[in-house]
Amino acid sequence: MSIITKVLACLVAAEFIFIFVLETIATSSARTSRVFGMSTDELQRDSVNTLFKNQGVYNGLLSVLILLAVFVFISRTALICLMVYIILVAAYGSITSNPKIILMQGGIPALTLISALIIG
Repeated sequence: MSIITKVLACLVAAEFIFIFVLETIATSSARTSRVFGMSTDELQRDSVNTLFKNQGVYNGLLSVLILLAVFVFISRTALICLMVYIILVAAYGSITSNPKIILMQGGIPALTLISALIIG
């Protein structure tokens, strides 16, 4: 796996760790409010808070899986599968929620996918 692919994959993992922190640890913070375009009052609702925390754990796990694929299993195939999955989820979010999601959550994974496919 090339160093470029590894760096890009680490950027994707860092992005999902950031999302994990926002959704799981800083669920009702002003920053989370800005990032997700929701009021802090809405983020403090028990139902929303629970949903965000669950979603945050999912994003944290994606980070772990990416890092495992790159540094433990050193599996280009696993990394490609993860990037395709992330891009598909971002596309779905772009269609159902906010068109910017495809760029915000799918941009770096798309670059990582291209790098993994072309460079290795």
